[in-house]
Amino acid sequence: MNRPAVLFVCVKNAGKSQMAAAITRHLAPEVAVFSAGTRPGTALNEASRASVERIGATMNGENPKRVDPALLGTVDRVVLIGAEATLDQPSKAPVERWDTIEPSRDGIEGDERMDLIRDDITNRVRDLLARLRTDDSKS
Repeated sequence: MNRPAVLFVCVKNAGKSQMAAAITRHLAPEVAVFSAGTRPGTALNEASRASVERIGATMNGENPKRVDPALLGTVDRVVLIGAEATLDQPSKAPVERWDTIEPSRDGIEGDERMDLIRDDITNRVRDLLARLRTDDSKS
């Protein structure tokens, strides 16, 4: 059995893609997980970090980084998070886009906002993991 590999990409690689990576590592340690940004920020989003820590996941050892073109040829799936994230180079792996919820549009801010985003990403990660496991069982 090959170890599936996933790359999560958002613009800054400071919040949502880091959350998706941390949650995936937490739920499926058997999956190789990477995250990157198209225009990486300089530091992790602390509210995102705190939110994933409330469910036992961690961003420890992570920092915002640019998409590595070589990685695009090695992963099994690329997930673009948000409408603004785009790849400059094509990926050999299937690419999907997640348009996550934005609770601030409904006036929800702070920890509650971040936890709703985290929960949305968690549900999407669970669905992705189920599909990866199904794909793996076919090989």
